[in-house]
Amino acid sequence: MNEKEKNLYWHAHSVTADDRWEAYGYRSCVIWFTGLSAAGKSTIANAFCRKLHDTKIQSYVLDGDNVRHGLNKNLGFSPEDRKENIRRISEVAKLFVDAGLIAMTAFISPYREDRNGARNLLKTGEFLEVFVKCPISECENRDPKGIYKKARAGEIKEFTGISAPYEEPETPEIILETDKMSLEECTDKLLNYLIKRDYIHQSKLVEKG
Repeated sequence: MNEKEKNLYWHAHSVTADDRWEAYGYRSCVIWFTGLSAAGKSTIANAFCRKLHDTKIQSYVLDGDNVRHGLNKNLGFSPEDRKENIRRISEVAKLFVDAGLIAMTAFISPYREDRNGARNLLKTGEFLEVFVKCPISECENRDPKGIYKKARAGEIKEFTGISAPYEEPETPEIILETDKMSLEECTDKLLNYLIKRDYIHQSKLVEKG
């Protein structure tokens, strides 16, 4: 324990995530989307957020670019800054789970160690790793921001997949192959996973109908 931590105390909440689960009819968790730039992480996360909203399930997307505009705007893209970027967002995602939301994180998060660190912050079953798998050739063909072109030209340093590594998940809960699956197929696969594993109570599906 360092000097700063000596006078800090954890305050237990009177309302727990389990209390919210019983009240809301669904179980809060983190759905951690990881994959190369332009693989489809943000697109899928936002489409799935809409699907959950239509089922009256509270969720929120923590997007990599958006977070770097605020909370993490002082961080660059060095290995050390990438690690701190993921550490901070992991702590935020944990708070969202405590608040009873399904938190979706759309970050490249290239290092297994950092993703495992996020998993270890949460209780068993509260972290679902989703590998948004797409060949880099297809990601480059999409290149909606034009960043692959800049990276190939040497204008962007330490770019994941080109001049910096991406470590694919070894045992993700879900794999979405976006060069083979439609957006609807991806979101349906996610929803079916949550239903079959009792993250969403049957009553929520009845409400939707």
